[in-house]
Amino acid sequence: MPRLSFPVLLHTAAALAAACALAWTLRQGIAYPGTALAFGLLIASGEFLRWGPAHREAAPLGAAGALAYALLGEVGGEPGGPGVGQVVAVVLAAGLAGTAPHVALGREPVPDQLSRRVLCAGFAATCYQPLHSSGTLGEWTGHGPYHALFLLLLLVLTALCDALLCALLSRSRTGWPLGPLLREELRALVGIGSAMCATGAVMALAVAVAGLWALPVICLPLLLSQFACRRYAAVRATYRQTITSLARATEIAGCTPAGHARRVAELSRATGRELGLSEPGLTVLEYAALMHDIGRLSMPDPAPGGEVGPLTAEQRRRVARLGGAVVRQTGVPEEVAVVVERLGDPYREQPLPARVIRAVDDFDTLACGGGPVAGPLSALEGLRLATAETYEPRVVEALARALARNGALL
Repeated sequence: MPRLSFPVLLHTAAALAAACALAWTLRQGIAYPGTALAFGLLIASGEFLRWGPAHREAAPLGAAGALAYALLGEVGGEPGGPGVGQVVAVVLAAGLAGTAPHVALGREPVPDQLSRRVLCAGFAATCYQPLHSSGTLGEWTGHGPYHALFLLLLLVLTALCDALLCALLSRSRTGWPLGPLLREELRALVGIGSAMCATGAVMALAVAVAGLWALPVICLPLLLSQFACRRYAAVRATYRQTITSLARATEIAGCTPAGHARRVAELSRATGRELGLSEPGLTVLEYAALMHDIGRLSMPDPAPGGEVGPLTAEQRRRVARLGGAVVRQTGVPEEVAVVVERLGDPYREQPLPARVIRAVDDFDTLACGGGPVAGPLSALEGLRLATAETYEPRVVEALARALARNGALL
């Protein structure tokens, strides 16, 4: 019997939860329809305003609204708890409504995010709604600061569950180690994740006291933050494109073969993933890999076709020093320049990113015909034979795993 992948299990669990919630809501009827409509519009608007499926949490406004609705017990001092089933049903319907315009415009749907949102909202509602409706939560916390603290703790627990789901999804789709992926998700909670949790708690408390008119006031700061994050993502994309264009200068000048810098950057990032580097470390590694040959512009008489021949130790040091000096003039982080200028050092004296780029650079040169026998298997074997003096063994083995995951060794 074939083994089910984690995305299939996640989507199945979300679909079952949604089916049960819809059946329960249709049977019992919608409680407090005005409140359900207000939060449904908020969640749908957040989903509509998302900036792209590639971002970890593309709809923070929708996520905060879903969490606030799951933790809603009163509206303007009057009872207004929706119940677990209605929370899941409203979050699902609003998510589908917000996604529909994107699908109509030809964009790919994002079932992973909708499944995570349904399950996390259902988890938060299951932990809160029964306790509130039975009066148990009021006996435990009252209506003062302990109640707000309980909401925050519950939201943090929900956010941790969502981070685990997101890491497991990435692990299933990419094959990368779970530990670094989970650390990256937890690190992301400090930024937009903490803003979503805080906004969700404040929104639920404000609606409980002031009524539904509190929703637009509370949502405005998060909406502005969402647009700021979108602009920041656009600036980062433009920044990376600028670095990529600068890296192609060596290809245009005939110092390196076409596509060499791009291949080294992509494979270095995959190797860094295998070694457990964090996202900031991977970014530094990628930028340094893109610009690792920029110092070759100082070498006279480039080879025909940009073929990269073996360099002497002195040539490596010279190219690395000049490359580091050029990189410092581009405005990239200092760590990138340090990695580039350390590429000429013996590997035992290099930082880990420089060791990765050294191994991947030579692998690409050998695999693309820069050695006696071309091909990935022969190139990798050549690196393994030189681990005593030139390459770090764990970097070479991480490179082999990255190549195997991408099917390059088949």
